Amino acid sequence: MSVHFVNAALIYPDRIEQGFVTVEGHKIQAAGTGFPQVNRGDQVFDLRGKYLSPGFVEIHSHGAGGCDFMDGTAEAVITAARTHLQHGTTTLFPTTLAARREEIFNSIDGLRSARRIMTDGPELPGLHMEGPYLNPKQKGAIDERYIRNPRREEYEEFIFYGEGAISRWTLAPELPGAMEFARCLIDHGIVPSMGHTDAEYSQVLEAYHNGISHVTHLYSAMSGMVRKGGFRYPGLIESAFCIDDLTVEVIADGCHLPAEILEMVYRIKGPGKMALTCDSMRCAGQNVKESVLGSLKNGQRVIIEDDVAKMPDRMAFAGSIATDDRLVRVMYRQARVPLWDCVRMMSLTPAAIMGIGNQVGSIMPGKTANLICFDEDIRISAAMVRGNVVYGSFESGK
Repeated sequence: MSVHFVNAALIYPDRIEQGFVTVEGHKIQAAGTGFPQVNRGDQVFDLRGKYLSPGFVEIHSHGAGGCDFMDGTAEAVITAARTHLQHGTTTLFPTTLAARREEIFNSIDGLRSARRIMTDGPELPGLHMEGPYLNPKQKGAIDERYIRNPRREEYEEFIFYGEGAISRWTLAPELPGAMEFARCLIDHGIVPSMGHTDAEYSQVLEAYHNGISHVTHLYSAMSGMVRKGGFRYPGLIESAFCIDDLTVEVIADGCHLPAEILEMVYRIKGPGKMALTCDSMRCAGQNVKESVLGSLKNGQRVIIEDDVAKMPDRMAFAGSIATDDRLVRVMYRQARVPLWDCVRMMSLTPAAIMGIGNQVGSIMPGKTANLICFDEDIRISAAMVRGNVVYGSFESGK
């Protein structure tokens, strides 16, 4: 039996086109204009002009729905993942913070357990480890007590314990031993990323030549241009623009970066090198005034106001409370980016950064049937993961 979506506004990476999509099993079987061949027993969803989009791919989120991925339980992972699913995320890379060794192990265990149990949520390919090998001068909201330089015996222990559960790792490239660490990550199929760093251009270029080709939350917790003896030296922000092949992610919640900067990054890097990320905390998808960044036991208290999380002294943001539908909405409505590029930066581009662009991230025959339906206001009405409807309904009017 096949599933057909008809009368849909299909969002491709380079255009929007009225047409249909046919799903067989967990794969997209066909997509095109007109009407598909429907056989007896097939299921047909008439979307009546609503958008049918690839599901969003979130590569940097700490939690949602009152749960953080550092809580270390399958229940916390599932709750956060299902909350993100309701906002269009069909592929999610749970993110950890710099923390005690035992808490990181618990987060790995929680992900593994959730993947075994959850059948009606987004795909969870692996963890994104944010730290602990970061520059304390650019710690942002991360607890400095747990920030340290790379130690081979420690990170190898994490990697071997993870046994494929770690997909990405953010590090500061200027730290002693960072390049050896990055090469080790690449050897194990883990994507290394630069973030929470004071690196200058020469260090960024060295990192790039050692295989670090992605930048974690551009503009947030990283070096900009500095002056020494009257001469100016580019930091990571400028280096990300100078080195064409570096990909970047931006927290496009409309708070961390103004719309003008979001539009500028889009114009310079283009939709193929710029990904959107929510970098959300546990309070994403909730209406609360206070929350905790990190685990409930050892995390940091934060306050929620002005649609963003702040440190208690209000001197810095603590993190985002956004979900992925909001990011697309901000880029589309405020940064004035074409909708197909907004969706591409929330689907195919992050998938490609993580090395899974041949599997998910666009409407293309042979790819996994991770699909979502939404209206002009980017309100998600339904989601399909691996060919199964796991949220809402694709039926018109529901």
